[in-house]
Amino acid sequence: MHISAIDLFCGAGGLTNGLERAGISVEAGIDIDPDCEFPYEQNNEAEFVLEDVGELARKEPEKVADYFDPEADATLLAGCAPCQPFSPLTHGSDSSEHSKYGMLRAFLEIVGETEPDIVAMENVFEVRHADVYDEFIDGLDDLGYNLNPENDRRVYCPEHDIPQTRRRWVVLASRNGRIDLGEPLRPEPEEYPTVKNRIDHLEPLEAGETSENDPLHTARALSEKNLERIRHSEPGGSWRDWPERLQLDCHKKASGQTYEAVYGRMVADEPAPTITTQFYNLGSGRFGHYDTDQDRALSLREGAMIQTFPEDYRFADDLEAVGITKVGRLIGNAVPPKLGEVVGDRVEEFLRGMDRQATITDY
Repeated sequence: MHISAIDLFCGAGGLTNGLERAGISVEAGIDIDPDCEFPYEQNNEAEFVLEDVGELARKEPEKVADYFDPEADATLLAGCAPCQPFSPLTHGSDSSEHSKYGMLRAFLEIVGETEPDIVAMENVFEVRHADVYDEFIDGLDDLGYNLNPENDRRVYCPEHDIPQTRRRWVVLASRNGRIDLGEPLRPEPEEYPTVKNRIDHLEPLEAGETSENDPLHTARALSEKNLERIRHSEPGGSWRDWPERLQLDCHKKASGQTYEAVYGRMVADEPAPTITTQFYNLGSGRFGHYDTDQDRALSLREGAMIQTFPEDYRFADDLEAVGITKVGRLIGNAVPPKLGEVVGDRVEEFLRGMDRQATITDY
């Protein structure tokens, strides 16, 4: 079964990498960010196409179809439109004026022009509340696609072997029958993968240190005060563990009392928190290393591995030239490859079932 796929808004290649792991042939990934080209093509078989998906949808959406293999048994159009307008970090505010809000419309426009057999859309959990999401779903329905039901679209990453508490929303649409994500790989909390399982074998680092063997295994330096703070922090604890002289002014205000995870250490035997674009910053969440002998935040490599990128995945030819901020953004914005693999496996299973049914019918 040869499935030909295109990855819209491909980023550094997380979704593509997962689909390829599942045996799907991804022909091209399309993204507006030139920083994505190196990691995308270095680690995957697909071609990187530097294009604005919104402009493609407005001017020549049919161009996307040219990347599909005409000899394929089935075609898949997959993508994760920019999720910033729907992120929980917007705190429920109206984001309809955000410059990237309309990218789901662009996705739908390209679906209408290219007519793939299957569509896979992944995004943040909160996307389901947006009007543009309703337009996307109604549009797929109008085009004749069968959609997985709402209760099948909810994804809690630890249940799918991804060691972070990220929640996502996955829509699967098919012209021929319904594809469901189905039962998760690890439905029980005691089965969840842990952060320790994923990264504990990596060499220990101090804040500001870089591994001699892997330039991506680099930890950001900390100020003397932040070093003191993390040395007083226990895994799963909070700033309340610190002496009062180390507490921030915002922690002493009523509005800051609930932000306990900031500057905190992860817990070794639990999934990590959601990997954001700032996971390498101690003050951006509970990103302190669980090992109390390592007084630092996560390294870039550790964040990438918690995202389920392979340990040898390269994000930059010259990390120093690209910079930690850009690489952190590429990692944090990515679709976890394992989630892409889960989607790819479901698509493969569905099409194999259709193929068997067709053989029986022919017989």
